[in-house]
Amino acid sequence: MSHALYPGSFDPVHRGHLDVVERASRIFDRVTVAVLENPSKNPVFTAEERVAFLQEAVGHLSNVAVIGFGGLTVECAKREGANVILRGLRAVLDFDYEVQTAMMNRHLEPSVETFFLLTKSRYAYISSSLVKQLAQFDAPLDDFVPPTVARALKRLSAPQA
Repeated sequence: MSHALYPGSFDPVHRGHLDVVERASRIFDRVTVAVLENPSKNPVFTAEERVAFLQEAVGHLSNVAVIGFGGLTVECAKREGANVILRGLRAVLDFDYEVQTAMMNRHLEPSVETFFLLTKSRYAYISSSLVKQLAQFDAPLDDFVPPTVARALKRLSAPQA
C-alpha cells in the first residue's frame, strides 16, 4: 500500500497546495497532509486552524487525512506509516531547497522516498506569503484560497475597532 505524507506549514493553505493533494489522492492509496506546528515561524493561523481549513478543503477525498505534527518530517512519516514524503514544486527556485531536504531525509531514513509533484501551471505563482500580502491590502482572495480561508484572512486584516 502506498502512503504519502505531504508536510508543510500551510499558512495559509492555497489552491496550489490543494492541487497537489487532489492529484496525489489519485496516485497514492493514502495521503496524510501534515501541518507543521512550528511557532518560531510566527504563523498567522494556529496549527489547529490550519488543520481545520485543510480538513474542510479535502473532506471530499476519502483517502486523505490531515494531522498536525512537530519535529522531523521523517519521524512523522515513520509514525504515520508513510513510505513516501510528497513535496509540491512550483518553480526551479523550489527545486534546489527540496532536493537538499530530500537528500537529508533519505540519509535519516532510507526507507522513505521523496516524491515531487509539480503544481499545475495556473497555480505556480501562488505562495502563502503572497496570499497574506494580498489580504493586507484587502485584495480579492477567492482565486487563491478556499472560501473559509479567504474569510479568515479578511477578519485578520480588518481594522480593529
